[in-house]
Amino acid sequence: MKVKINAKKSYDVIIKKGILAEITVHLPADFKGRTAAIITDSNVMPLYETVVRKSLESAGISVFSYAFESGEKNKTSETLFNVLNFLAENKITRSDFIIALGGGIVGDMAGFAAGIYLRGIRYIQVPTTFLAAVDSSVGGKTAINLEAGKNLAGLFYQPEIVICDPETFCTLDDITFADGVSEAVKHGFICDEVFFRCLSGKTRAEYMENIVEIVARNVEIKGGIVEEDELEKGKRQLLNFGHTAGHAIEKCTNHAVSHGQAVAAGMILMSRAVHKKGFCDKDYSQEIEAAFSGFSSLIDMNLSAEKLYEAGLSDKKRSGEKINIIIPESVGKCVIKQINAEELLELFKAGLEK
Repeated sequence: MKVKINAKKSYDVIIKKGILAEITVHLPADFKGRTAAIITDSNVMPLYETVVRKSLESAGISVFSYAFESGEKNKTSETLFNVLNFLAENKITRSDFIIALGGGIVGDMAGFAAGIYLRGIRYIQVPTTFLAAVDSSVGGKTAINLEAGKNLAGLFYQPEIVICDPETFCTLDDITFADGVSEAVKHGFICDEVFFRCLSGKTRAEYMENIVEIVARNVEIKGGIVEEDELEKGKRQLLNFGHTAGHAIEKCTNHAVSHGQAVAAGMILMSRAVHKKGFCDKDYSQEIEAAFSGFSSLIDMNLSAEKLYEAGLSDKKRSGEKINIIIPESVGKCVIKQINAEELLELFKAGLEK
């Protein structure tokens, strides 16, 4: 399946089982005969670098590969500059290109590097995790973490194309697969009730039965929002549902809790909180929790509201003393509400009380 993303620069997202072995068929024509720098991590390198390299080399493309240690703790400025030095040492030029081969961390790192190396070279997203396929590979957000918080340094930089092979999801452990489920459920909840109901309660095996169509619908939802608000000045902030609390959970646990687990917990916490505080008529936390019933990855919240609040104040969505939160009006329809940042503490307290 192919989905067109009509951002400032239009590009296709192609979803097909087995596409890694034929990746060159889908590259822009002027990439032939160029040099490719594959940026990946230590988990993905032994799994998929060879098949991508062979496909590229068969089209006369020279290939250099670099893998950094996997994990959120390595999404840092040090890793970014290691990638930049690798590109320079191998004489990658403006006519060459980068392939981001991996999950969301790889996509963020490689995309950020592409955006600032030589003031910008072209790159391709090749997501190998469910989360990256349905969310982070689409829309052009790239970032690294700083000590103060998650994704605090980055830029918007759109890829040339996104090439997704859902067969790579078969090598994911259950928690990593469920990370993608969190973002898929989020997309349905904020924009498409029918899709949300379709996903609710599904097991991993049931997801995989229709995985191409599920990825495509997620890309359509996110792409539609990005087309309206590429730089996240308005509607694109809906995609942050559950993320302010989720990023705080990640920071407070030193990333022992995965991004998807944290976002799932954040959606449940905030749905409960905004209802208790009178921002919406219904508590949707149980419906969201039920959507994950096919998995065992939901976490027990044993963090204090005060710790979450302190971490939440570093959220990049904060503007001065204000911060935007997402309010569900109904399943499939959410709105953005600006509150005083200090109100987050009471919201977190309310959300933690069951």
